[in-house]
Amino acid sequence: MITGTLGPVDPLRSFRSVDDAAVVAADMVASGARLQDMWRFAVIQMLDDYASVRTHEGLAAAQAMWAFRPRESGDRRVDAALAALGEYLARRDGWPPPAWVRDPELEAVPWWFVTALRGLHPRALVESPLSFRKRGVFITSGALKRA
Repeated sequence: MITGTLGPVDPLRSFRSVDDAAVVAADMVASGARLQDMWRFAVIQMLDDYASVRTHEGLAAAQAMWAFRPRESGDRRVDAALAALGEYLARRDGWPPPAWVRDPELEAVPWWFVTALRGLHPRALVESPLSFRKRGVFITSGALKRA
């Protein structure tokens, strides 16, 4: 069990805030996890939990998940991806992006191509949503699609 801003964070439970995702990512960074795993277990899990909250509790509750800046994960690429996701969801769902996502420090250094398949990197350069691309995080169009 690790501790987030709203109390203990069980990595097997739903995230209630973006800080919960950052806590799990920080634990993964500390343990030497692969970036692709951090994408899946922090960034995509945050996307899934946002969608669940939006469906079951409403847009205001889902938006509130992004209200406060998360702690640093220990990897700028993951921090940039979480900021990009917050801005992406805000624009997609029609709520104002939180002020913290505008921090110019939230940029992936070095750039992060989420897919390990180098042949897909040119596609990711073209298909990444603006909120990701401007932060140096490159994904293919299907990366944020959920079943």
